[in-house]
Amino acid sequence: MAVLLKQYKDINDTLKHIKIQIIDGIDYAINDCPEFKNPEQLFNWLMDRVKYKNDPSQKELLQTLPTLLENNFHGNSGKGDCDCFTIATITLMIAQGWDNINIILAGRSKKCPVHIYTMIEWNGKRIVLDLTNKRYNVERYYPLTQKIPVRWKNWDA
Repeated sequence: MAVLLKQYKDINDTLKHIKIQIIDGIDYAINDCPEFKNPEQLFNWLMDRVKYKNDPSQKELLQTLPTLLENNFHGNSGKGDCDCFTIATITLMIAQGWDNINIILAGRSKKCPVHIYTMIEWNGKRIVLDLTNKRYNVERYYPLTQKIPVRWKNWDA
């Protein structure tokens, strides 16, 4: 499943489909992307390749890493929004074999987050990878955030 375009249902449905998109991109990340020594290298590599673009009106668009970079829904390599960027960062982190990966949901109400990004605990530090920010390890303020561990080693193959 390279692209998922569907009516938004709820955050739990979206998270389920994000997991599917991550899994679908892992082989590409392993075979066609570089190895990274640390999250900053990964962030910079992706920042050179992505550009923010909203989802189509009233739809949820989730792209795998290869779709985001090579066969983009929008017709231009790298165009996507925060959930596409989260799929990309997590896919690459898993391909590196990194642990302590988290999804951060952010918003102003518990039922409807407005932003999603990746956080990793690296060498005892909390590192944010939010490709909607131009700078590494920068986190915007939201009144509510929720950390969801990505326990990828327990996922069914």
